[in-house]
Amino acid sequence: MRFLDNWSPQLLSVLRIGTGLCFLEHGAMKLLHFPAPMMPGPLPPLLIVAAWIELVGGTLIILGLFTKVAAFICSGQMAVAYFGFHVFHGLGNAPGPISFDPVVNHGTEAALESLVFLYLAAAGGGAWTLDAILQRRRAT
Repeated sequence: MRFLDNWSPQLLSVLRIGTGLCFLEHGAMKLLHFPAPMMPGPLPPLLIVAAWIELVGGTLIILGLFTKVAAFICSGQMAVAYFGFHVFHGLGNAPGPISFDPVVNHGTEAALESLVFLYLAAAGGGAWTLDAILQRRRAT
């Protein structure tokens, strides 16, 4: 689809913003109970750390600020979520059967976010980023 070649940097920004919004929402649900609470009761400490990474990392990724570093950290978090929770522990608190298939272990979103963030860590944020604006300012 050659007609999209010229739009590649802008579409990379759209991917970054959309993924960042989804990621931010997970943190907001855990910490701010917005738009809905994720789970009743107090969060375990590991989920509090994850929620802060989602809030801060998601915001930085949406803005395109420190995109590569933020995306790398978010990719790592989602890899830990996928392998530490979905693959080896099944659903719920009790260990379940080990399955690397994201459809079976319900880890599709974690696997995709990990890979998208890893790509953003390598490729950058695209055309519409605060990183690009700051880089242009430094160049002048």
